[in-house]
Amino acid sequence: MNASLTEEQLRVLRDAKEIINQAKKVIIGKDEVIIKALLTILAKGHILIEDIPGVGKTTLALALSKAMNINYKRLQFTPDVLPSDVTGFTVYNKETGRFDYKEGAAMCNLFLADEINRTSSKTQSALLEIMEEGKITVDGVTRNAPDPYIVIATQNPVGSIGTQLLPESQLDRFMIRMTIGYPDLKSEIGMLKSKQGYTPLDVVKSVVTASDVVFARNVVEQMYISDKVFEYIAALAKATREHPMIKLGLSPRGTIGLSRITKATALLKGRNYVVPDDVQYAFHDVVEHRIILNSKTRVNNITAKQVLNEILNSVPVPKVSKAAIL
Repeated sequence: MNASLTEEQLRVLRDAKEIINQAKKVIIGKDEVIIKALLTILAKGHILIEDIPGVGKTTLALALSKAMNINYKRLQFTPDVLPSDVTGFTVYNKETGRFDYKEGAAMCNLFLADEINRTSSKTQSALLEIMEEGKITVDGVTRNAPDPYIVIATQNPVGSIGTQLLPESQLDRFMIRMTIGYPDLKSEIGMLKSKQGYTPLDVVKSVVTASDVVFARNVVEQMYISDKVFEYIAALAKATREHPMIKLGLSPRGTIGLSRITKATALLKGRNYVVPDDVQYAFHDVVEHRIILNSKTRVNNITAKQVLNEILNSVPVPKVSKAAIL
């Protein structure tokens, strides 16, 4: 295998850097957040952003959709939002004598589910099929969502007024969960200056198209992972299922998601093969929201992050070099 990037991989790398540069115009001082969001998109995953209001969750989704020039829709989730608002519904047409389908908010390329944990479980569950299969079924008729299809959901921290926990089945469909957090002093000053006289989103340019995103995803999917790295990913997953502090370990869907995002990580780092560092880079973001700790952790004030760090430190790291794949 040639360890240098192919023309197709170089094209994806250039496009990815352009998208990141455009998003950085409006999300100041949060480069890693932008990178991880793009890695998830390239890995055919969905993103859950958990944070307090006003830190730029919606702005991030808008900037990415504009830079990628893809169809974008947003739905503000409230207790009165119905599943049909998400999936769409059929209505009888007197002229034709047939039922016409009216698209819901989720029928687009990038769907922003804003404050998803403020609505009912029934409405949240309306997203399960389209997130997993890219399809929506209404009144027995299944329709394909546009390609690419991306869900970016935001939620306020549990305990905020009017919020409720997402069910495990919903959480497991998000490839990563991340936070944005407050900006540092320098970044916040830069943000204030950028708001003077114009809207920062106006300066974000479309640098790729929907077909470019589909192409990039296919290229990322073909990235090389050695057997040693596959074994490492599987060993980490096994460790989460056997750890004495974890009641529910990483699901097979989570293991697949971890392997996919490592491919995108390797490409953005200029390699066409995955190394263990790529696995470790996204490990917390992919795994933390999928595991459930047992009561011992609450008594001893042990966090999921601490448990996962212990797993990373205990599972042997394989040695994978460039020479090993030549």
